Amino acid sequence: MYELIVFDWDGTLMDSEATIVQCLQKAAADLGHVVPDEAQARDVIGLGLHQAVARLFPEADEAEVDALANQYRRHFLDPERPPSPLFPGAGELLETLASRDYLLAVATGKSRRGLDMELQHTGLGDFFHYTRCADEAFSKPHPQMLLDVIDYLGAEQGRTLVVGDTEYDMQMAANAGSHAVGVSYGVHAPERLQKEGALAVFDRLGEIPDWLRSV
Repeated sequence: MYELIVFDWDGTLMDSEATIVQCLQKAAADLGHVVPDEAQARDVIGLGLHQAVARLFPEADEAEVDALANQYRRHFLDPERPPSPLFPGAGELLETLASRDYLLAVATGKSRRGLDMELQHTGLGDFFHYTRCADEAFSKPHPQMLLDVIDYLGAEQGRTLVVGDTEYDMQMAANAGSHAVGVSYGVHAPERLQKEGALAVFDRLGEIPDWLRSV
């Protein structure tokens, strides 16, 4: 049924939640803003950086949002920062799907520089036929990022499946006329993903290939 599978990155393939939260908190502290707690910072993961910062700091004007985003980048892109690990089974899943000739892509709230850094660290870049980032298109849940992937790869919207951990991923898929499944171990609870149309929610990445055979 599906020809193209589009993955979110943070919270889906990479266990980067703690790093993102810490970088957001450090940026706030550096610039004298109230430091968000972990739950507040977690909830904006998946959005593009500027949209996430604006939602997290609603009192900030445009210049302050830019400054917070730049400070976040400084911490996240620090070459001394330990790399985040992949979730168990991420590499094996991509190998399996590639062997079945699926088109594979990434649509992420990360910047191009941030994603390229992570693809280099993990060695997963060769699995993906195309990647799209939030500084290249409108942020999720807007469908542009996904539609750009679909158009570039010549796929069909109805035969495209998004795999993500936030309601923003589910909404992006619906807004593009595509389908989505969720993972239970990421940022948003399974109930939020199901409410936004997730066809299934998986506890382990390794469950996805068998599910794909069944649909």
